[in-house]
Amino acid sequence: KVSPARPDIHIEDVHNAGGISAILKELTNKEGLLSREVITVTGKSVHENVKDANTLDSDVIRSLDNPFSITGGLNVLFGNLAPDGAIVKSAAVEKEMLVHKGPAVVFESQDEALEGIKNKKVKAGDVVIIRYEGPKGGPGMPEMLAPTSAIMGMGLGSKVALLTDGRFSGGTRGACIGHVSPEAAERGTIAIVHNGDIISIDIPNNKLELELSESEIESRLNKLEQFEPKIKKGYLGRYAKLVTSANTGAILKI
Repeated sequence: KVSPARPDIHIEDVHNAGGISAILKELTNKEGLLSREVITVTGKSVHENVKDANTLDSDVIRSLDNPFSITGGLNVLFGNLAPDGAIVKSAAVEKEMLVHKGPAVVFESQDEALEGIKNKKVKAGDVVIIRYEGPKGGPGMPEMLAPTSAIMGMGLGSKVALLTDGRFSGGTRGACIGHVSPEAAERGTIAIVHNGDIISIDIPNNKLELELSESEIESRLNKLEQFEPKIKKGYLGRYAKLVTSANTGAILKI
C-alpha cells in the first residue's frame, strides 16, 4: 500500500523492503494463488526467480496473514447509474467517503469542471459529475487527474465525490469513480443526471445509484438529444465511431 493510498510510503520504500520479488515470494508461499512452476522471461520458473528474496520491512510489504485489507484495492460498482459497471480505487478513499449520498454538480467536460471547481461551484457534500469524457465522448477516455487535484487543493478531498465516464491515473486519491458504463455518449444514465439529483454511493456494497424512479430515468433518456462527436474526421473521428464501451476494454470493433 503506497502513495497516494498511504502518503508516507512510496515505491522506493517497496524496493528497499524487498521489492516485487519479495511480494511474489509471499504470494507463491500460499497454495493456489500463483503457479510456482510457470517459466518466465528469465528462462526460470517463478519459484526459482524469487526463492532467495526476503521481506526486509514487514510494515511496507505485509504478509498474507497480516494484510492491509481483507479485500482488494479496487471495487467495481453497479446500479442504475452504471448498469455495466464503474471502477473506484477503494484503497485510496477516505473512510468517511466509502458511503456517501449527495447532490450532483454536473459538468459536460473536464475543462468545464476545472473552471467550475476554480469558481467554487463545488462544495462539501457534492457529487461532481464529469461526462462526455469516455472512449467515444472524449474521444479517447482522457484521465481526470486535473479535476481531482483541484478538489484536493481546495481541501475537499474527504468531502466531495467525483463521478465520470473518463478514467483516472494511478496518482488519484479520494472518492473518484471512473469508467462509468455505458458512457454519456452512448446514452448511459450519466447523460441524464441533472444538477441537484441525489447520487448514492456505497463502495463496500459495490452500489452506485441515481435516486430517480425507473420511469423518470426512461423519460429523460427518451428526451436526450443525439450525441454529436467532438471530432468527426481523421483517426479520432474513426476511433469515436468504432470504439466499444470501457467495460469491454474500449477496443475498436471493425
